[in-house]
Amino acid sequence: MTAAAPPDRHVDELRILEAEAVHIIREVVAELERPVLLFSAGKDSIVLLRLAEKAFRPAPMPFPVLHVDTGHNFDEVVEFRDRRVSGAGHQLIVASVQDSIDAGRVTEVGGPSGSRNRLQTRTLLDALESGRFDAAFGGARRDEERARAKERVLSFRDEFGQWDPRAQRPEPWALYNGRIRRGEQVRVFPLSNWTEVDVWRYIALEGLELPSIYFAHRREVFERDGILLATSRFTAPRDGETARVETVRYRTVGDLTITGAVRSDAADIDAVISEISAATVSERGETRADDRTSVAAMEDRKREGYF
Repeated sequence: MTAAAPPDRHVDELRILEAEAVHIIREVVAELERPVLLFSAGKDSIVLLRLAEKAFRPAPMPFPVLHVDTGHNFDEVVEFRDRRVSGAGHQLIVASVQDSIDAGRVTEVGGPSGSRNRLQTRTLLDALESGRFDAAFGGARRDEERARAKERVLSFRDEFGQWDPRAQRPEPWALYNGRIRRGEQVRVFPLSNWTEVDVWRYIALEGLELPSIYFAHRREVFERDGILLATSRFTAPRDGETARVETVRYRTVGDLTITGAVRSDAADIDAVISEISAATVSERGETRADDRTSVAAMEDRKREGYF
């Protein structure tokens, strides 16, 4: 999707954010032994991947890409993931929740409210341990959600992958201490200071490709608890819910059983930027059912080892 170039003042702001992110990525690679980049094929991880590529050009990116696959992904997103990562020559590691279920590492909860989203944590921790990764780059931003706002740029996890917000290190003057003990991990968030609008403006500036579901399209959906879910082989209307074809798009990418669409006619990047500039709710707050279970839902999952 083509878009008009952002105004000069926005370009200057984006280049400052870009330089900060590139600096963070390089610092982590210099201090830690085995980093990996978490990639969902969502807009934030697409921007993160571009920044990581820029950080080391013309040399190849010195770490692999890891996707935690619930098995309930949008087909368009999986197709894009494979094409984007393999097309750039990066190593792609797919950690499968289904494999975790088959191995007895996690137990799937069936029924109408069942979701594999919480099962991702065990799969992620196992993948990090198996690969001996001590740092994992993620695309989370502080403006997404309350628990995200508590994160430092370098988020330290104990030997069990767990997060304690009271045990995080200060980062005065953008100085980062990446020293850890054997067995500990660091989650690294180079996009911490970005907003959703910043991400979209950078996508426009760099001409980045996105999965098609980010733009308005016709899709059969049904409403559940105020969220528009797509009908699929994993999701179907219950009694009292009616499926209908609507014009929608997605603000965030995730497990399709809990990720909702928004009604929208925004078919290009400029229209999307205009739309989200007027939004009063973050993308996760509007479209992710897993974040609505309680006020502390995300923080609880992060304490267990979630992204």
